Amino acid sequence: MKTIYLTLTTIMMITVLIGGYRIARGPSPVDRMLAAQFLTTTAVAIFLILAEALDLPELRNVSLVMVSLSTITTVAFVKIYCPRKGKKDECP
Repeated sequence: MKTIYLTLTTIMMITVLIGGYRIARGPSPVDRMLAAQFLTTTAVAIFLILAEALDLPELRNVSLVMVSLSTITTVAFVKIYCPRKGKKDECP
């Protein structure tokens, strides 16, 4: 079972590399933010799989912290990048 978990982790690390490419080449800040959210989600999944595979429950706490920071970062980005404009909320 450990082999399956570690194989899944390796595949997810490959998707992290692809997401890193999107952050570097993203045409707009919104694309980069979405890629960063994708990377955070993938990292949380990796930590949870490793917590189970390596029997390290501390990694679950790390994933909870990452989810919290990711949520705060997303809210801050939306507040800064998409300010309210009168009655209509428009975000490019």
